[in-house]
Amino acid sequence: MDIKISDHNQVVIMDIDGEIVRNPDIKDATLHQLVKSQLERGKRDIVLNFSKVEFIDSFGVGEILASHISIHNLGGKLKLCRISKKLFLIFQVTMLNRVLEIFDDCESALKSFEKA
Repeated sequence: MDIKISDHNQVVIMDIDGEIVRNPDIKDATLHQLVKSQLERGKRDIVLNFSKVEFIDSFGVGEILASHISIHNLGGKLKLCRISKKLFLIFQVTMLNRVLEIFDDCESALKSFEKA
């Protein structure tokens, strides 16, 4: 998994490329660790762009939920965009689609912060 991070005013967009799975052989930072590093920078509103994510396992679901909780506890919001139909089914089964705001495109996710 590779993550490109960019700032858009007060919102951070994290473009995820690859699978969000547990891989003990790779010592890279986890998604939740990268989210926490943004929180340490004072960034509270984060969009995860899933356009290049093909698969997540239970570890990945846990990473997203842990990120949501960390952000929520500090008064911020986590929003997701560009989720494939296949991944959306995972979000439905785990009921994360009831907890997280999911947008078809990242522009809509960014604009939703302006309304809040």
